[in-house]
Amino acid sequence: MTLDAVAAARAILEAEADGRALAEVIAVGGAAAGLRLLVDELGDTRGSLGDAVLDAAATVIAEEVLQNGGTRVEQAGDALLFTIVHRPAERLLIVGAGHIAVPLAELGVGLGFSVTVLDDREEFATAERFATGVRVLRSDFAIDPFAGVRIDHRTYVALVTRGHRWDFDCLQRLVAADARPRYVGMIGSRRRVRAALQALLRAGVQRAVLATVRAPIGLEIGAETPAEIAVSITAEMIAVRHGVEVQSIGARERVLERLLPEEDEHG
Repeated sequence: MTLDAVAAARAILEAEADGRALAEVIAVGGAAAGLRLLVDELGDTRGSLGDAVLDAAATVIAEEVLQNGGTRVEQAGDALLFTIVHRPAERLLIVGAGHIAVPLAELGVGLGFSVTVLDDREEFATAERFATGVRVLRSDFAIDPFAGVRIDHRTYVALVTRGHRWDFDCLQRLVAADARPRYVGMIGSRRRVRAALQALLRAGVQRAVLATVRAPIGLEIGAETPAEIAVSITAEMIAVRHGVEVQSIGARERVLERLLPEEDEHG
């Protein structure tokens, strides 16, 4: 089944809305000129270049480009295949709409994130306080703070609520969920971070899972003001995005190793 430009665009939008990356292969020249093949990150295909052999070659190319990124132009028979990847925007979920959330959300938008802010306070959960493009939702932290919010491997979560109790409750829900966010950071002092991790260990959360939590959140840059703390947090997220090892506050403190040694898990 062939796809025209309109049908292909619709399929791409559907994949992005569903959180799936998708490679589009367009044939230029030859008998397949103008035909399209779509391959998503799950291996599902739509469309055809009109020839089974050409489709197979295009599928291999699409899968490689999905894996490695970028674009690619390659000759296949009498057709020139142009491949481009369409990726949904990464999501930044800011839990807590206080003073740090405002500059953090603005920076997130500038970095290309789809930004959502959650808070249970009516006076804080207002779009007027945030930059254009930020989605602000009123959430019930006591019942389910993440109700109706998509969390997956493209989600970055910053826990910056007004109190340690809510940060802990939200973290507990995140580590218990099947989906693993790309990034989870929690604000808090060393004492509060230690208490939170210790409680989660006692509740049966695996140490390896807790080791992925960035707590205290952010990079060690001496940040003090809300804007500086927001820069520290977004810098850490950029490092995670690009797979770069940096000196985060949590890494410097070695929370699990030094603050909470293994023999202390049940102590």
